[in-house]
Amino acid sequence: MATTQPTAKAKMRIKKGDQVIVLSGKDKGRTGTVTQAMPKDGKVIVGGVNVATRHRKPSQAEPQGGLQKIEAPLHVSKVAHVVDGKPTRVRYEFQDGKKVRVAVKTGAKIDG
Repeated sequence: MATTQPTAKAKMRIKKGDQVIVLSGKDKGRTGTVTQAMPKDGKVIVGGVNVATRHRKPSQAEPQGGLQKIEAPLHVSKVAHVVDGKPTRVRYEFQDGKKVRVAVKTGAKIDG
């Protein structure tokens, strides 16, 4: 019986507060800000993108019930950091002894 080796997870280069663009799927081309990053799952939640509608039954907490719109997570490979309206990859560099994120296309520093 063969055992499977755990796969190595890639480091997430997208963090909460980053401006990103969706690369594929129904929301392709839409931009937004990352509101939550989930590194263990490799997913991010982007504001106003990938909105799902949940049908909620009335409860004591919400007696009205009805349709509720929530932002569903996207896989991190489906989004890219955006600089000047165009997607770019992110690399790490050491500047003044600190590790900072840098946009590959423009060379602009991403971290404050």
